[in-house]
Amino acid sequence: MKNLRFTNVLAMLFMGILMSSTVWAQDAKPKASPPATATGKIGDANITINYSSPSVKGRTIWGELVPYGEVWRAGANEATTVTTDRAVMVEGQELPAGTYSFYAIPGEDEWTLIFNKTAKQWGTQYDEKQDALRVKAKPRQAASMSERLVYDVTGEGMVLRWENLEVPVKIQAAK
Repeated sequence: MKNLRFTNVLAMLFMGILMSSTVWAQDAKPKASPPATATGKIGDANITINYSSPSVKGRTIWGELVPYGEVWRAGANEATTVTTDRAVMVEGQELPAGTYSFYAIPGEDEWTLIFNKTAKQWGTQYDEKQDALRVKAKPRQAASMSERLVYDVTGEGMVLRWENLEVPVKIQAAK
C-alpha cells in the first residue's frame, strides 16, 4: 500500500514537472509586437511613451497595412500612451500634464496626431469625443529603414519611426 502511494505521488510529481516545463517553453517564444518604452526630458517635463512595436515583415506599411485617412492606434495591441508630468506645448498647442492614449491619422503629406483622454484601453477602441488635443505634423523620409516601430523622445519632441518614414512632433515646455 505504501509503495502504491509512493508511486502515485512520484507519478503526479513527474506529470507536474512535465506540464510546467511545457508552459515555460511557451513563454520563451518572442511576442510578435513586444512592448517597448521611450523616455526623455523636454525642459522640465518627463515624457514617457509606452507602445507595442510591430514589425514590417516585408509588408508595405503606409497606405496599405496602415491606410491613409483613417485613425490608427499608433502601435499594436493596447493603445499607445504618452505621459507627461508637466504641461507641454505640442506643435504650439498646450497639452496638460497627464497620460493620454496616442492615435494618428496618417496622410501622404500631413498627419493628424491625437492625444485622447482615455489612456487605458485596447488600441481599437478610439472615441473622438475623448480627444484632449489634435495637432498636425509633416512626415518625412527616414535616414534608414526601421523594421520595428520605434518612438524616440528627443530634446525637440518625439519621433515615430517605422519602415522608411518618420514623423517628428515638436514638443516644448509650457510657459
